[in-house]
Amino acid sequence: MRRVYSLCVLFMLAIAAIAQDKVSVAGLFPVEDQGRQIWNFNPGWRFYKGDAAGAERVDFDDSAWQVVATPHCVELEPAECSGGRNYQGVAWYRKSFTMPANSGELHFEAVMGKQKIWVNGQLATEHYGGYLPITVDLGKFGVKKGDKCLVAVMTDNSNDNTYPPGKPQYTLDFQYHGGIYRDVWLISKNDVFITDPIVENKQAGGGVFVHYENISEKSADVLIDIDVRNIAASKKRVVVDNILLDKEGRQVGHSTEKLVVEAGSSTVSRQRIRLTNPRLWSPETPYLYSIVTRVKEGKTTLDAGETRIGIRSFEFRGKDGFWLNGHKYRQFVGANRHQDFAYVGNAMPNGQQWRDVLRLKNAGFNIIRTAHYPQDPSFMDACDELGIFIIVATPGWQYWNKKETIFEDRVLQNTREIIRRDRNHPSVLMWEPILNETRFPLDFSLKSLQITKDEYPYPYRPVAAADEHSAGVRENYDVVYGWPGDDEKADKPSQCIFTREFGEYVDDWYAHNNLNRASRSWGERPQLTQALSLSSTTEQMHRTTGQFIGGAQWHPFDHQRGYHPDPYWGGDYDAFRQTKYAFYMFASQRDADAIKVAEADQAGPMVYIAHEMTQFSDSDVVVFSNCDSVKLTMYDGAKSWTLPVRHSADGEYNAPVVFKGAWNFWEARDYSYTKKSWQTVNILAEGIRDGKVVCQMRRMPSRRSTKLRLYLDDMSKPLVADGSDFVVVVAEVTDDNGNVRRLAKEDIVFTVDGEGTIIGDRDNGANPRAVEWGSAPLLVRSTMRAGKIHIHAEVLHPGTHAPTPADIEIESVPYQGSFCYDNTLNLSKSVGNTSQGGNTSNPQQLSEDQRKKLLQEVEQQQADFGIGN
Repeated sequence: MRRVYSLCVLFMLAIAAIAQDKVSVAGLFPVEDQGRQIWNFNPGWRFYKGDAAGAERVDFDDSAWQVVATPHCVELEPAECSGGRNYQGVAWYRKSFTMPANSGELHFEAVMGKQKIWVNGQLATEHYGGYLPITVDLGKFGVKKGDKCLVAVMTDNSNDNTYPPGKPQYTLDFQYHGGIYRDVWLISKNDVFITDPIVENKQAGGGVFVHYENISEKSADVLIDIDVRNIAASKKRVVVDNILLDKEGRQVGHSTEKLVVEAGSSTVSRQRIRLTNPRLWSPETPYLYSIVTRVKEGKTTLDAGETRIGIRSFEFRGKDGFWLNGHKYRQFVGANRHQDFAYVGNAMPNGQQWRDVLRLKNAGFNIIRTAHYPQDPSFMDACDELGIFIIVATPGWQYWNKKETIFEDRVLQNTREIIRRDRNHPSVLMWEPILNETRFPLDFSLKSLQITKDEYPYPYRPVAAADEHSAGVRENYDVVYGWPGDDEKADKPSQCIFTREFGEYVDDWYAHNNLNRASRSWGERPQLTQALSLSSTTEQMHRTTGQFIGGAQWHPFDHQRGYHPDPYWGGDYDAFRQTKYAFYMFASQRDADAIKVAEADQAGPMVYIAHEMTQFSDSDVVVFSNCDSVKLTMYDGAKSWTLPVRHSADGEYNAPVVFKGAWNFWEARDYSYTKKSWQTVNILAEGIRDGKVVCQMRRMPSRRSTKLRLYLDDMSKPLVADGSDFVVVVAEVTDDNGNVRRLAKEDIVFTVDGEGTIIGDRDNGANPRAVEWGSAPLLVRSTMRAGKIHIHAEVLHPGTHAPTPADIEIESVPYQGSFCYDNTLNLSKSVGNTSQGGNTSNPQQLSEDQRKKLLQEVEQQQADFGIGN
């Protein structure tokens, strides 16, 4: 019999210069000499789409199954796969490895749907829900160092109304993309360790809980509760040590406590550090401290980890609005966020989670509502780092199970676990512990509210928010969801009012035609209409007496939906994260004096010309800017105008600047055709502040398509060689001068050599990829070996006058951590995400009458909660 070994390749932890790129694992960032050991368990899974009888057995033959890495979606999808085109059903994952330590637990960050997990053929757990962690203790199955171990996971993302969200996908506004779609970790701990708050299942307890008292600009009390468990046969005397570090790694506080932990029990160490002159966290200045917690026996570290914290005080003062760190805060202009991405469903790696947060930051957003479920831990970490507040929602959308009490029980437990997982994040401002747009009983509403208080019974508790039309909310909740103008009504609520979803005005809920929904592929006029519509509704977020505090756009990224054949095209970015005009409108709302928080942060004065200068373009030229005024110059100075940027009463909204009749195709043709001076046909927009030009943009019409151009959209965050990370590379069709040919119609063929692979192929429309509005995106996944990746792009049908090919070389960086997988597998290129084997999806087919009926139900729910009125 061939002997199989596990490859546990250990790299040194990131040095201080790149410490910010570390990833949290089960709530703690790794530190040196940490006692526990952590392995990246993502690579080396065998996968099968469909059911497979006996696949939990150790002796089951999975040699014909595809080898994949998590995060993983059960099938690669087309970029537009709404209306039930994604797979729903059973899928299997199996992984053989050799145990690298004497003890260990598997930590799944999330698996979609319901799951069963086996260890060496024994059922370890059954879990219901697709958005929260699952932990499996391998020690309970006698797995020790050097043992060969087999883990089998059966996932099922089919409709099930016994756990939230509960609603069938074909009536849902998003999709249940299947698979082990978040990270998996193998964690080995000593007999004495810091507990996991979800595993420990203690009210307001377990793990590390950091909370605060007496926050001011002069001082703050940082309180740290550490739950320590002892699974040894005898009691242990340990020291729990906490070191508070500033952003530069300098010690600014310290506390310690001796602790006796009885055998088979846990004990809590409660410590306090007084910090003088704290740097306070805000979206504008997201300053993070770190607490390094160590549990030591003598000089030996038994367990340790880092908790990143931001110190901030906040108050919701009703008619006086929202106050942050003792000062009245600006209006909230934010967005909701679903977690799917083109082709891969929900299977976004940590790098793309971080990039998404920076994309939202660049759009000027200062708050995100996690619609309609908790997000990836890396997304939460990035919101802390880059500075965006979060409203964390309990999974749910327009559904209440009246018949089975297990549904309510699971919803309430979800809320508890969400708070235990996310309570230390400074970005978390509100919990949404109810079910979105759902008629639920008063008793449930009050239980949900009480959980937010029980699980965070300290000052500066993130508040509970819900729609004021829901039972018990207006009378009891901390913040109510409402609309601009609600604070001017005679019967207004007493709480602060926030709009959870703005920008939606459909013609009806069956057709779903809407001014703010524009596929990027539709081009200039629809995108401009979308941007101007969203600008109008954004201005309403600044209509306030003080009690109305702003709102969140629905929705910044195009995403897939269950109940409609069209994706949601209302994004400021498409599903590949390519920008539309709406992005630049939102970016123009950002304070021109904002400070950059990352290399690719686009903070500062900006000006953008939303006009392509084609024969079909409008005569009006629209410019988005956050400056005082904009000067528009045409034809190298032959014509110019200067117009002010109109601001809202609070000075925070910047209206589009419209230069009426500035563009005339025939006038431009006179320069290029008659005067033979096509170079003169250009527009220059200059942003002016305090009488000085501080930014500018020049636009020229594109001429004939002559070449392709490739660029890497990595947001200055490098591709990590872990076999899971991916980046977007975009091919553009341009003229001789590099102007994008927006009206080009081509199909682009990509090839990749080196340490990268293409995600997708002809079957899902990935390669060749059709050019839409001048560009064709490609997803490139890393291998597990750092190195150069060469990407080549050419048109599918070359010819004498066809655009010439383009090449680009990018480079992945080494993964800073450990892997655990079977080293007999060839993982150099075999970490793809194609759909081999298994049954294809068999979506439910609905008649026209059935479709109309279910959309009428959606419309009624939306109307009940004020959407589209």
